[in-house]
Amino acid sequence: MEHASHGPDPVRRHALRALLAAAGAGALPARLRAAIPAPAPACPGPWREWQAFVARHVEQDGRVVDFANPDLRSTSESQSYGLFFALVDNDQLLFERILAWTRRHLSGGRADLNLPAWLWGRAGDGSWRVLDPNTAADGELWIAYALLEAGRLWNRPGFTAAGRQVLALMRKAEVVDLPGFGTMLLPGNRGFAHGDSWTLNPCYLPLFAFRRFALADPKGPWAKLAERSVALLRQAAPNGFAPDWIRWNGRAFVTDPDKGPMGSYDAIRTYLWAGITHPADPLRKPLLEALSGPLRMLRAQGAFAEKVDVRNGVGIGTPPPGFAAALLPYLAAHGQGTLVRAQATLVPASGAAADSLPYYDRCLVLFGKGWVDRRYRIAADGRLQPAWSTPCSAKR
Repeated sequence: MEHASHGPDPVRRHALRALLAAAGAGALPARLRAAIPAPAPACPGPWREWQAFVARHVEQDGRVVDFANPDLRSTSESQSYGLFFALVDNDQLLFERILAWTRRHLSGGRADLNLPAWLWGRAGDGSWRVLDPNTAADGELWIAYALLEAGRLWNRPGFTAAGRQVLALMRKAEVVDLPGFGTMLLPGNRGFAHGDSWTLNPCYLPLFAFRRFALADPKGPWAKLAERSVALLRQAAPNGFAPDWIRWNGRAFVTDPDKGPMGSYDAIRTYLWAGITHPADPLRKPLLEALSGPLRMLRAQGAFAEKVDVRNGVGIGTPPPGFAAALLPYLAAHGQGTLVRAQATLVPASGAAADSLPYYDRCLVLFGKGWVDRRYRIAADGRLQPAWSTPCSAKR
């Protein structure tokens, strides 16, 4: 594949760089220095972390398995993440296998009519089946996102149509208007509305996904959800730490009485999603400002915590390696290169430590380290930019 050339040709670029090296940057006129383009970032090589994940967690039929529980479960989340990572890795065959399993087992073979059940695995009687038919908006959201972007990047209109269908089902089952607050996405279609209050999950609300959905479904609620998702975090995280769960009582966000005030294994993704949001998104700055807690904690203590009481910002416990990986884009977004490097040392790259990581930590590594390694970016309008869709693709 050839790419249009802009600016000096390669021979001239080489000569200019040699001249700059010989003379020193300050010895050349500004016009000449401006003609020397910055070196492009290195294209990533084979994605070893993803290859290890597939070998451990993805079965031949496309089921993505979380071995941490006795039921050897698969979830709409695990399937959705598998779709996204397969797309980032440009693996259409694996994408199709994961999608087929999801449709057959979680949507009852009718993905056009049914949102996926969130939990499938081995029941107490030894049978393999749906264990909880309730839905989970985060899994559906990532399935819709992966389908829309697979349709666009691979020129597969059927995937695009399927992504829009998932959005239509979500609109009908899970998008509500909260009195006194506005448009919001419930975590699932049952169990989160309590008459005069509603339980919500901030990590189910990635800003960039709503930007992408607004392109695909401009008459839908997605642009409003983008704005409301940031408004939620600005109100629900007064100390800069996202809660795992929060409740809206019609007047304010309060601690959910069933879930408690902690931010931990769910909330860590809130910082991750904020970090990979494009700098040109006008809501990124207020989003990062609302989530200032981890940065303050790392500056003050040099370490993050496994659990944080969001009411006072007090943390306890040593977090798993996946937390460090999830914080990499967040810290990069804050311009904290030293902290990025420090957290990166906590993420095992290979060997027994990397091999022993459980499903969830591996997912956080794939998202966080994958972004740092430039395997993908998210555009300001929410579109995915995998490395293979850039000039890096010409070098493969």
